[in-house]
Amino acid sequence: MIRTQIYLTERQRTELATISNSLGKKQSELIREAVDRFIDQAVLSRKDAVLREAAGIWKDRTDLPDFTATRTEWDRK
Repeated sequence: MIRTQIYLTERQRTELATISNSLGKKQSELIREAVDRFIDQAVLSRKDAVLREAAGIWKDRTDLPDFTATRTEWDRK
């Protein structure tokens, strides 16, 4: 692990200490868990954004086969 120094507001520090005591976890562990959740959420948001951006990119192409007909044929088999 890499040691990192952060600044917290008085409220953040007090609430973190309270949560730490009630859960029996170190404050550093709680901070790491919160950062992991934030990163996971950001990654999902980026993936969603890429999918939304890519949606329909082929809809106006005329040089591609009729995928609906091809898919219907596959579904019949």
